[in-house]
Amino acid sequence: MDTPEIFDRRLRRLRRDRAARGYDGFLRDFMLEGIVDRLGAVTRSFGEVLDLGAADHSFALPGARVVRCDPGALFARGGVQADEDRLPFADASFDLVVSAGVLDQVNDLPGALALIRRVLRPDGLFLGAFAGAGSLATLRAVLREAEPGVARLHPQIDVRSAGDLLVRAGFALPVADTERLDVRYASIFKLFADLRATASTNLLVDRTPLTRETLARAAQVFMDRADPDGRTPERFEIVFLTGWAPDPSQPKPARRGSATASLAAALRSN
Repeated sequence: MDTPEIFDRRLRRLRRDRAARGYDGFLRDFMLEGIVDRLGAVTRSFGEVLDLGAADHSFALPGARVVRCDPGALFARGGVQADEDRLPFADASFDLVVSAGVLDQVNDLPGALALIRRVLRPDGLFLGAFAGAGSLATLRAVLREAEPGVARLHPQIDVRSAGDLLVRAGFALPVADTERLDVRYASIFKLFADLRATASTNLLVDRTPLTRETLARAAQVFMDRADPDGRTPERFEIVFLTGWAPDPSQPKPARRGSATASLAAALRSN
């Protein structure tokens, strides 16, 4: 069965090209910082790296060759332009794949993760991050109040579902966890400007234009939620993904029933 096209692929490319002309990578910077922290706990080296959702080309690894890939032509400059669920790379091409800020906008995310696993060499590492469930909670509530019944923000993936998708894609030692980024805005217009600058605006196929009347109501509702200093809090819940391409050298979970101690007995002894 074909995967439904939730996101407008052509519009996504255009929006990323627009963002490239004045890109503000504060969200990507936060995600890359978390990715680098997780990478710091890994002792092995990586020679061939894929930066998936390249944006500002800021990710670098000493001694490694980094291939940039992005749906937008301008972000992909010098690299490869492709959607994440339509990767053109051969199997086992990379030791490491990193992706910051794009996987929540992919029509076929399970397929994209499966392709990422395939382009990794055995014992290769995938580190990803994206805005997950709980992000933009204030904006969602404001838009619902200003325009009931109209969806203007796309569905979000929670951390448990993200972990399940890693398992489904065939990753070994999968881990999904979250970190929270809080931002305070003087107006809804500044929030919208940040979303445009990070190529994070509405890409739904079934989108409707935001009228001036709706925007005015939303702006007022947004300000009604402001703190005494006139700023409204918003949050981004960043989901981080870690998974390894399977390899016989990796540790295996214990066989079911092989435990030598009873959990029930241990609990009774406490």
